[in-house]
Amino acid sequence: MESHLKVTGGAVYAADNTATAYGYLLTSTIALGVVTTMDTAAALAAPGVLAVYTPFNPLKLFGYGDGSTDETAPVLQDNNVRYHGQVIGMTVADTFEHARDAASLVSPVYSAQPATVDFAAGVATATPLGAPVDVLAPGVTSIDAAIAASDVTVSAVYTTPHQHHNPMEPHAAVAVWTDDRLTLYTATQGVMNVLSHVARALGIDQSKVHVVNPYVGGAFGGKIGNWAHVPLAAAAARALGRPVKVALTREQTFAVSGHRPPSHQTVTLGAAHDGTLVAVKHDGISGKSQSGPSSENLANHSLTAYASQNLHVSRAIVPLDVSAMTPMRAPGESHGAFALESAMDELAFKLGMDPLALRQKNYATKVPSNGYPWSSKHLDECYEVGANAFGWDKRNPVPGSVRDGDWLVGLGLATATYPASRSKSTMKVRLQADGAAVISGTGADLGTGQFTVFAILGAQALGIPVASIVPELGDSSLPPATPAGGSLSTASNGPAVLAAADAAKAALLAQATENPQSPFYGKTPVYDAGKVSADGVSMTFGSLLTTMDSPAVEGAATLPSGATKGYGYLSFGAHFCEVRVNRWTGEPRVSRWLTVVDGGTIVNEKTARSQILGAVVMGIGDALLEESRVEPGTGRYAGANMAAYLVPVNADIPPVDVRFLDHPDTVFSPLGARGIGELGIVGVAGAIANAVHNATGKRVRDLPITLDKLL
Repeated sequence: MESHLKVTGGAVYAADNTATAYGYLLTSTIALGVVTTMDTAAALAAPGVLAVYTPFNPLKLFGYGDGSTDETAPVLQDNNVRYHGQVIGMTVADTFEHARDAASLVSPVYSAQPATVDFAAGVATATPLGAPVDVLAPGVTSIDAAIAASDVTVSAVYTTPHQHHNPMEPHAAVAVWTDDRLTLYTATQGVMNVLSHVARALGIDQSKVHVVNPYVGGAFGGKIGNWAHVPLAAAAARALGRPVKVALTREQTFAVSGHRPPSHQTVTLGAAHDGTLVAVKHDGISGKSQSGPSSENLANHSLTAYASQNLHVSRAIVPLDVSAMTPMRAPGESHGAFALESAMDELAFKLGMDPLALRQKNYATKVPSNGYPWSSKHLDECYEVGANAFGWDKRNPVPGSVRDGDWLVGLGLATATYPASRSKSTMKVRLQADGAAVISGTGADLGTGQFTVFAILGAQALGIPVASIVPELGDSSLPPATPAGGSLSTASNGPAVLAAADAAKAALLAQATENPQSPFYGKTPVYDAGKVSADGVSMTFGSLLTTMDSPAVEGAATLPSGATKGYGYLSFGAHFCEVRVNRWTGEPRVSRWLTVVDGGTIVNEKTARSQILGAVVMGIGDALLEESRVEPGTGRYAGANMAAYLVPVNADIPPVDVRFLDHPDTVFSPLGARGIGELGIVGVAGAIANAVHNATGKRVRDLPITLDKLL
């Protein structure tokens, strides 16, 4: 729906809004300690400077005070430094350039302390988070006993590095006050989350805050949090009495706005000679910043992916003096699946069994961890469709045996799963006299197609053309819909759109019956395909409203979170890939890809395919390119820019074939659509690692899979 605006530059993103003052963040150059002094005299005397805020001259802010993914400590309210790159000040000037130049004139003095920044060094003493989850067969005393009794076992450690979101649109906020009311334009995955957090940070009532953000240039979890620039822009605008814009530089986004933590996972599998899984043991350790609450539960995939009578997963963290962690596409599942899917291939190789056959052998017909039936599961069909379309039967099981000139060629596969959930959502449908229907709810469109989903579902529910639908989202004055995150948007907002459309139709019919100006006054009309009819009279809802001298009629619906208890809810998929590794340079390249998805009802195949395609691209970057290293002496992210932090470009991506089964999950919701936004990245790295092994005979267990590990 919004594509024309985006490609023509008409879509207004957060930083496109105008301001008369510009903030530039000052960030720390030590990892731990205190700022003892900050000399701001030269900055204050610089051209165009309006203010310099520091811990010694702070804008008064309060903490968010809840379990959000943001930093725990409110910005600038003390002089403690908790990580390299922490915001320790902000210059405000009449232009961005003046503010940036003034920032270079501020001279902080630190008292540094030794910092803990080495994740690997802390793994041995990781702190457990809660008790392990153990599911044991009758008579089995422990997971280790089940493994010891297995005919064949494999056990290995898999690691992943710090990773950063790097959306095309950097974080930004523009704050405008009118009397005591704040309008805030900011890049976010949920305007209501911003509203509540900023109101609390500023110490004002939520009714005084209006958050606007219809367009988001990518997020992947990095714009769930309200990072330091958001409350600082709002507080500075209030203090200075003028609109203030604060936009992060690309380098600042590496530390200021959260990232995916590193991980260390030990997976041990026990199986019978025929490949039947006897035991799955998955111990996941995640990095966790001392500055925020987030870490990753890495072993979720192992509780649901394959049938086994004996399961064990545990979670632990390594506290680090680095910037806050925050959810990044499929947090936990993405890297958890890398470990489990790699281990499954290692088991298949040891058994002399086809990797697909091993997965089919251990197909879970019910939820392995609790025995619940699935609400809907067609993963077996994903395997079958994918294998046939990809030519899996042509795979040579002998590693390193297939060559194409200077390239070693291998095939790999992996299972994808991601929890299907529904969150509370309120949507409104407004039928207008001009024949249009407005579908509105706060929501968010990160480039994921939520605008289009609103339009398509509204058109289907009302029986009118998509062109007659006006979708509205990304504005806190709208009904509180589900924000973007956790693959919840369509799954939650979609059924609410249908319910709101029913409410709007009911309101229209009630008015048609009760309004003396209506041709249906006192009758029992019906609504069908955009028209109201009774006793041989039929007219469009727009004409009816015009006849009744009514500009519009509307209906709203609120649907609760959750679905029917007693079922397992997952979206499923299967990845198949071909990887080529150069015999002489060790360079790995993905040359062919197929993903088959069982995500329930597919509302719009074009936008759904884009979701899976984008996730696969992100997963290829995860597998082969993305890595952020922390300098041990300073705690600084080395290479915090787009020249050194590598992400895939067009030349790195092969043709990607995406296929949907489109089996509605009506146990999950009347719409039957489960979330797929994160599903597509789960298992990608595992599939690539498995293909690399098939191509070369080398098993790489530490991401990313770079050529030095293959030489």
